[in-house]
Amino acid sequence: MTEPIYRRVIVKLSGEALSGSAGFGIDQQTIDRIASDLVAVRNFGVAVGVVVGGGNIFRGVEVSARGVSRATGDSMGMLATVMNSLALESAVARAGSEARTLSAIAMPDVCESYSRQRAIKHLEKGRIAILAGGTGNPHFTTDTTAVLRAAELDCQAVLKATNVDGVYSADPKRDANAKRYERLTPQEAIEKNLKVMDGTAFALARETRMPIIVFSIGEPGAIEAVMRGKGRTTIVSE
Repeated sequence: MTEPIYRRVIVKLSGEALSGSAGFGIDQQTIDRIASDLVAVRNFGVAVGVVVGGGNIFRGVEVSARGVSRATGDSMGMLATVMNSLALESAVARAGSEARTLSAIAMPDVCESYSRQRAIKHLEKGRIAILAGGTGNPHFTTDTTAVLRAAELDCQAVLKATNVDGVYSADPKRDANAKRYERLTPQEAIEKNLKVMDGTAFALARETRMPIIVFSIGEPGAIEAVMRGKGRTTIVSE
């Protein structure tokens, strides 16, 4: 395709996507590859916002059994997303484009604070807006953040990058009989308890009528391929 299928999107990256084969931390080669793909999409004429998870550094939901409250654990996890976002911002700069990290948790000595107006301004200037800190509130995942920010910033879709090429009825790496879906509605995803995103994210996508495109981030150029209408995906939409 000579024109992108969407003009403004949110790309949702898990923290684990940045760790490569190491499974923890940030793999330099992996983050540079993803940054180059984001820049290619931006150069294709797409305004790009990115929401990054923090699971490669810290998962707040895992600490409640260790005597730390869920709210405190989630705050720690949100700080991990800021670290990932700053690393991605630097990688985008190395790839030849501008990016800005905007955090829902105010830390002005580190990065800009998130506001809808500021994020839209960066997108209109051709910068990649990296949206850190989750929603700024505990008990909300970065999946939900991605759908929320997409709705706030007048995006046309959420691109959910995973380690498989779509949504399956079960983990295809563990179940050879897992069924792959080409299309689903958010309600079907909720009813089938599909784990690719949490139920709150799917419910918000249903309410805002925000399409979610699920694809594999494992290959170079994967994000650009989606924007060109290529590659294997699952579309979750009304």
